[in-house]
Amino acid sequence: MAPSTSRTLRLIILGISLAVLFWMAGLISHAQKVPETVLNISERTDAIVVLTGGSERIAKGVELLERELASQLFISGVAPSVTVADLLSAGLQSQKKLRGKITVGSEAEDTPGNAIETAIWALDNSVRSIRLVTAAYHMPRALLELERTMPAVKIIPHPVFPEQVKADWWLYPGTASLLAREYSKYLYSIAKQWAPTL
Repeated sequence: MAPSTSRTLRLIILGISLAVLFWMAGLISHAQKVPETVLNISERTDAIVVLTGGSERIAKGVELLERELASQLFISGVAPSVTVADLLSAGLQSQKKLRGKITVGSEAEDTPGNAIETAIWALDNSVRSIRLVTAAYHMPRALLELERTMPAVKIIPHPVFPEQVKADWWLYPGTASLLAREYSKYLYSIAKQWAPTL
């Protein structure tokens, strides 16, 4: 192997190694941003917003509505064939009286879509503050996307904590893989701010 080729190869390996180290350091920092508790449990907002992705999220949103922490609930990312009645019939029969206060959005297919769908609904309904319900591991990216699309709306995070997602994530390959994917998506969301065509 020619000296110049060998040097180039070493530089490439060094560059890749540094990139991996920076990514891992970023992952650790990102994991520390994942909330471990709900910091604000009592402040009332104009609406509660649930981003779908787990049954406990919808149940929590309905519970918060029942506790009158807001007068309306918007659930973003619901399958087009699913209605409010379907959601309530799935183990939430006791909350049927709240049906008229719940709206579902079925256009969003991912977190950026959730943000756009929620921003449109908030504008149409003169919503100036929301309590955002999603999984704790998803909250940093959800906040990033929603704050970008609706900067004038106050957002109070209300994470839920799926049992299968462990706090000591580095000991559990499943949780570590989940956080790694979420961190990569978070980086992509940041990159879109600087390069909207991504």
